[in-house]
Amino acid sequence: MRTRNVTTAVATASASLALLAGCGGSGDGSKPFDGQSADSVAAKAVEATREAKSMHVKGDTRQEGGSTVTIDVSVDRAKNCLGTIGAGDTEAEVRYTGSTLYLRGDRRYWENALKQQPDEAREMVPKLSDKWVRMPGNDATAAGVCDKQGFVAAMDQDKSQRQGMKRGETSEVDGKEALKLTKEGDGGETLAMYVATEGEPYILRTTTEGGENPGSVTFSDYGEPVDPEQPPAGETVDLKGLGARSS
Repeated sequence: MRTRNVTTAVATASASLALLAGCGGSGDGSKPFDGQSADSVAAKAVEATREAKSMHVKGDTRQEGGSTVTIDVSVDRAKNCLGTIGAGDTEAEVRYTGSTLYLRGDRRYWENALKQQPDEAREMVPKLSDKWVRMPGNDATAAGVCDKQGFVAAMDQDKSQRQGMKRGETSEVDGKEALKLTKEGDGGETLAMYVATEGEPYILRTTTEGGENPGSVTFSDYGEPVDPEQPPAGETVDLKGLGARSS
């Protein structure tokens, strides 16, 4: 079986998260951020979130065909990572530590992840199930799930999405006051970003309502340490050690 078959299948649990973006626009001078445009507030929020040492990310988005991708992980600037990723009604635990990515899912998870892959990939399911599958830390899955800086960059990749947004009312996100910024997208969706009004102007939530890929992501626990433990050797399997080829 090819290593690429497995890593590509796993990466589908994070690829859609870049769709969960939102930023910028013109303001009305109301408090908080008195006198600042939505463009200015959004830019400050993106920068503050990028500079944060760590954060917890929890969210979901719907893909084409109706399936849902979920993420619930704590990440830091060093790519330490701990949490879960999911696709449809299955999920897997993920850890990134010591420049190595570890992923553990049950049989159902791997059957779902590899259902579109060649027969030789699907035959590996019994060997992958309920084990911590060890992967190189530089593969696409790590970049999509455990790379905090890359995740923030992906959110802000299309800067046109943070132009022309409007300031809304303040509300609460997990007990913290936030200013809501909104924009109508080209596909009929409504994009929103909630920015903390006290302390650093971190992004607290982004949402996409309507359109083809609705979903939301909540950001919390800024600055909290992320210290994943390396899985026990007896509970891990090396993808290449299973006879997988690297290309």
